Amino acid sequence: MSNPPELTMMAVPGIPEIGPGDDVASIILTALKQANLSLQANDVLVIAHKIISKAEGRQINLNDVIAGEKAIDIAAKSEKDPRLVELILRESVAISRMKPGLLIVRHRLGFTSANAGIDRSNVFQHSEGESVLLLPEDPDLSALKIRATIMVETGNEIGIVIADSHGRPFRLGTVGVAIGVAGLPALLDRRGEPDRYDYELQHTEVGTADEIASAAGLLMGQAAEGTPVVLLRGLNLPKVQGKATDLVRPKEMDLYR
Repeated sequence: MSNPPELTMMAVPGIPEIGPGDDVASIILTALKQANLSLQANDVLVIAHKIISKAEGRQINLNDVIAGEKAIDIAAKSEKDPRLVELILRESVAISRMKPGLLIVRHRLGFTSANAGIDRSNVFQHSEGESVLLLPEDPDLSALKIRATIMVETGNEIGIVIADSHGRPFRLGTVGVAIGVAGLPALLDRRGEPDRYDYELQHTEVGTADEIASAAGLLMGQAAEGTPVVLLRGLNLPKVQGKATDLVRPKEMDLYR
């Protein structure tokens, strides 16, 4: 009898507060070394987007934002800060739903989320005004760069998932989702494979990167845990170079748009 599949996860300790210009890949490698953790082939590192955004200078002081007429109008209807709404509009391509206290938009990266993923939790606040954090400019590219640096330093083929937390239609609670992917399949197509009774799968496409991000979220947490990097070991994934944009449902297939 073969051994059952096994997956282990561990939060990487010792990740410091990240600032603009910091090298996230080098910081992760240093933290792994200090924790006596060595990367192995096929390991996956899940990284909270906030440390990527901070390193890429995506923290914005609302005092530096001038709201336009459209943002002011939408802010009145949604009961939000016009400056925040201005940033949301800059980061999005369409408004999906709006009511007092809530603004759901289609992000320029393709997914739909509240406030275009802009958040102030776990963002250091200076005395001169409220700061918020935008998503990375190109999370797939950020993942590729981090993976390349780590592979050069370690010699191991690994996967990278940059994770965010999104709400879901029809269900309460946020879950981890992948907004950046490198070195693994974001969407795993299993159509044509047989099941246990030789039925050929017809529609089975697995959101692998989202499943990984959601699993890692159990260790990352949402508040003051301070564990923005999680190491997963034991995944046996095909050698497919996916990207997070693979997960975006095409417009012509979206019955809920």
